[in-house]
Amino acid sequence: MNSTSTILVCDDERDVREMLQEYLSKRGFNIVAAANSDELRARLDETDIDLILLDINMPGEDGLTTLRSLRTSNQVPVVMLTAAGEVIDKIVGLEMGADDYLAKPVDLRELEARVKAVLRRKAEPVDKPTSGEAPATAPFGEFTLDLTAAQLKTSGGDEVPLTAMEFNLLSLFARNKGRVLNRDQILEQAHDRSWDPFDRSIDIRISRLRRKIEPNPQKPQIIKTVRGIGYIYDPD
Repeated sequence: MNSTSTILVCDDERDVREMLQEYLSKRGFNIVAAANSDELRARLDETDIDLILLDINMPGEDGLTTLRSLRTSNQVPVVMLTAAGEVIDKIVGLEMGADDYLAKPVDLRELEARVKAVLRRKAEPVDKPTSGEAPATAPFGEFTLDLTAAQLKTSGGDEVPLTAMEFNLLSLFARNKGRVLNRDQILEQAHDRSWDPFDRSIDIRISRLRRKIEPNPQKPQIIKTVRGIGYIYDPD
């Protein structure tokens, strides 16, 4: 992450766009604004975007529909902006691949912290190997996780698209093979946030990750649930 990161703010409320643009610009970010999904796509074609702040409740094509469409071809980090108390929207957004979410009215200091955390995960997903070391890889089943290139590939060489958070989770598990990790450890090490016992984000993200790597996501054999504790990565 650096001070020249470009953030795309997509919200149909002009006051909100201007408020976020003013606040984040003063903190060193480049800001591009969009009022709807069509403008968002146009901005993505015109500019290299590092992160999107995407409102859910927009007229016309809403934020969730936009996110679903976006994730078919683009893995740019997305932080969703949701109406206060809309738990269902948050869950659906995470299942579709959002990297984080914030409830409106937005606390600007929390917004800045969340944005920096997501950009930090994107820029530095894992510790880089020191000079002279072989690239760190973690083969499992039909896949190989390249911890240096931040890529997951099939045995045929095809890349499996992962969000920054999904890669962080998978690399965390790969580096702790055979070790049970509780939700607190996972959130602290892969999500830059302390555990809220009512926060389902980790369970949702692991469920989404399983759909990409497990032969049968309903009966996971790679990332297994340890009831009452957390999860274990045991591909063998």
